[in-house]
Amino acid sequence: MDTVKVAIIGFGTIGSGVARILLESNERISREVGKKVELVQVVDPDINRARNIELPPGMLTPDVAKVIDNPEIKAVVQLIGGIEPDRTIMLKVLQSGKDVITANKALLAQCGPELFAAARSLGRSIAFEAAVAGGIPIIAAINESLLANQIQSIHGILNGTSNFILTQMEEQDASYGDAVAEAQRRGYAEANPAMDVDGSDAAQKLAILAHLAFGARVNWKDIPRIGIDTVHVTDMRYARELGYSIKLLAMAELVPEGLELYVSPTLVRHGSPLAEVRGAYNAIRVVGDAVGRVFFHGLGAGQMPTASAVVADLIGTLVGRTAITFRTRKLWSEDREAPVAARDPLKIPGRFYLRFNVEDRPGVMAEIAGILGRHDISISSVIQHETAEEENRGAVPLVIMTHLASEGSMSGAMKEIGGLASVVPGIVRMRVRN
Repeated sequence: MDTVKVAIIGFGTIGSGVARILLESNERISREVGKKVELVQVVDPDINRARNIELPPGMLTPDVAKVIDNPEIKAVVQLIGGIEPDRTIMLKVLQSGKDVITANKALLAQCGPELFAAARSLGRSIAFEAAVAGGIPIIAAINESLLANQIQSIHGILNGTSNFILTQMEEQDASYGDAVAEAQRRGYAEANPAMDVDGSDAAQKLAILAHLAFGARVNWKDIPRIGIDTVHVTDMRYARELGYSIKLLAMAELVPEGLELYVSPTLVRHGSPLAEVRGAYNAIRVVGDAVGRVFFHGLGAGQMPTASAVVADLIGTLVGRTAITFRTRKLWSEDREAPVAARDPLKIPGRFYLRFNVEDRPGVMAEIAGILGRHDISISSVIQHETAEEENRGAVPLVIMTHLASEGSMSGAMKEIGGLASVVPGIVRMRVRN
């Protein structure tokens, strides 16, 4: 049997998982490829850090040139985070005649056009299944299995850290701060979880999915996003009372006016599949014009689920499937058919959940309702629980559910309501999906 040599650049949690699969399941993987797959080099700046796998002597090195300058290495699994030095290294790897497998969604969301253009010009390919939703094969599904369809919408829980935090708040009645601390203790959240909780991570993944499904070339930073750090355990209780769970939802929907995109904490109706996604799991609902609704659910992060997606991409690359798809799909290419334009975010309609803390006196509800009415926003329901006389001296919560309204109308109304003397700063606003 012929031998094909591969390397890994980046030997953190995911890199260790990939190495484990390649070494422990080598016989099976080699059968799938039709050649003996030999891991010959692993690159990491820190070669002394303890890891949960022992590599053969001489395999681990801090010198990336040992991979780039080795013409026998045909494919490189690149698992460095961030933009630089990952971008520069990837360009050098491609220029050295090697195909790339990556899990770096931030790099693809920001530098996809440049990297894919370079790969095409060099006759190489980039595979990236693990960049979105960990072990869930959503890239292959949209890029290959659902090609007979015009995708109509994508709704996804794309960040397992945020979903774990929201689940803790809902099921354990934990505060936001306590839920974040628990996520960090279990290894789901970084010491600085900002990219997860502010919606940036989900927006990067949504930008990639929007390009695959709709041809949209949107900067992830331009996708409207609201994080979960605005959600209070009080909102979990009200949502439950109304028949909903709160999820950080990433949405892309094709409408006659263009492509609607946003990332936002969203009230999702109990009984719907997305509402039942718990803990660190991800889920994605895709609607196609021929297939209808399909639903994907699984671990969106973690060592082995992500490593599973990476190794599957490596097999596809070595077999030659990736090169065919890469060449024909022309991702992030100017030659691809005219992409759909993103719709003006201010015109995106939706139902909304609003929570105010207001002075408990006559006329406050009328003030708020009057402002909503002037902005063409009608009220669906109101919750203001009765309080005891002795508790009636400060601000009290007021929850309003609206009928359909545009983002622009809602933003204008919230700005005006926020200026009322009777309303305490810190209005909570979330979208509602049934």
